[in-house]
Amino acid sequence: MIQSFRNIASALFILALLSAGCENDIERINMLTDEDETPKIKGNNVEVIYSDSAKVKVQILTPAFRQFPDVKRPYMEFPEGLEVYFYNDSLKIESEIRANYAIYYSQERLWHATGNVVARRLDNGDILNTEELFWDEEKQFIYSSAFTRVQNKDGILYGKRGFESHQDLSNWHLIGSSGTVNIQDEE
Repeated sequence: MIQSFRNIASALFILALLSAGCENDIERINMLTDEDETPKIKGNNVEVIYSDSAKVKVQILTPAFRQFPDVKRPYMEFPEGLEVYFYNDSLKIESEIRANYAIYYSQERLWHATGNVVARRLDNGDILNTEELFWDEEKQFIYSSAFTRVQNKDGILYGKRGFESHQDLSNWHLIGSSGTVNIQDEE
């Protein structure tokens, strides 16, 4: 009798383990195949052009693109990075931004670039380096709270707590700044 009870208890215990394992596997499979987490649109070697009154304002180039429109906060992902070129009214590139990774939140019109972010202003040679940059499309404003380095004709400056600037890299200022400035001797 005791042996039968042990056999039944062992069988019930094994059955409970197996059924718990099946539930976890089904939950895991559902999490992995959640349609909201899979991109609806994918692309390789994509070029996006923003224009106003038939004039190119912004050009974006990326090796890979994924769009997730059905999540709570819809976004586009650029997992292999991107290059962004800003054009002036004469259709000349005035500034550019490059990053190793980026996300665009379409409802907020907000870009978030990370990983070796480099922004350059072509007319004066200013170069900005940081690990994180936000670009607010609507306000035409870029900013970061991450350590930032700016190199220009006057020297190298650091923003220990980031920077703010117009999207064309004009009127930039560093937050928590320090650096070395070259001063010409007057004779």
